[in-house]
Amino acid sequence: MSAERLQKILSRCGVASRRHAEDLIREGRVTVDGKVATVGEKADPSQQAIKVDGKRIRLPTHQRYILLNKPAGYMSTRSDPEGRTTVFELLPVGWRKGLVTVGRLDYNTEGLLILTDDGDFAQRVAHPRYGCTKTYQVKVKGLPTEEQIDRLRKGVVVDGRRTAPAKIQASKSPGSRTDKVNSWWTIELNEGRTRQIREMFFRIGHPVTRLRRTAIGPISDRRLTAGSFRELQQDEVKTLLGSGRRQGKGGRGTRKRRPARKS
Repeated sequence: MSAERLQKILSRCGVASRRHAEDLIREGRVTVDGKVATVGEKADPSQQAIKVDGKRIRLPTHQRYILLNKPAGYMSTRSDPEGRTTVFELLPVGWRKGLVTVGRLDYNTEGLLILTDDGDFAQRVAHPRYGCTKTYQVKVKGLPTEEQIDRLRKGVVVDGRRTAPAKIQASKSPGSRTDKVNSWWTIELNEGRTRQIREMFFRIGHPVTRLRRTAIGPISDRRLTAGSFRELQQDEVKTLLGSGRRQGKGGRGTRKRRPARKS
């Protein structure tokens, strides 16, 4: 195996994102064959002992890519100081080691979430610069005007920063109705700031009452019930890695999927 930059190795091992891996190296927490590493240094994990905080890391022999339908009332973090249930508790204990969530869904948000031990993959799918669009169904109080929705499409200021342009259109969720009391909207975003969609609709006076993510790039799965999960197939992983370049060039294809599992 050829030598690679340490931050890439740490990311592939699920230790941290590349950016965070650089921080670990700068802090002197990474060693190679007993010597403190430097940013930009290369190493061969099959031949050299790479350690983080004194613990040796090894490349995984099998990486996991898990698609989970997160129910409302679960945290997307590994642990919670308030003791709330996390999405990791929906998975078998033997699957949890080294997993990170690809982006996050807040406590009350439902829908598709990917967990993986492949740090490079997580970075490519989560970071807005790679253009992997996330699609959401949003239920809000009242019926926003076209002018208000157009404001959201162009971007509104949230926490001192303007949101990126978004695709938004009226929609109906199965079994729902749109009237002057409630309305449903489909929104597509490349960025995923904390509580972004809730804050966007709050800015136009129509609070979100329900929010669920229905697709990550071209990947969706209506058969995956709340709390269930399945492993992504390799063609789906490859599709996600290339989805930023292919957004808008065709519909979502169908593919044979592994049966969903219930925790």
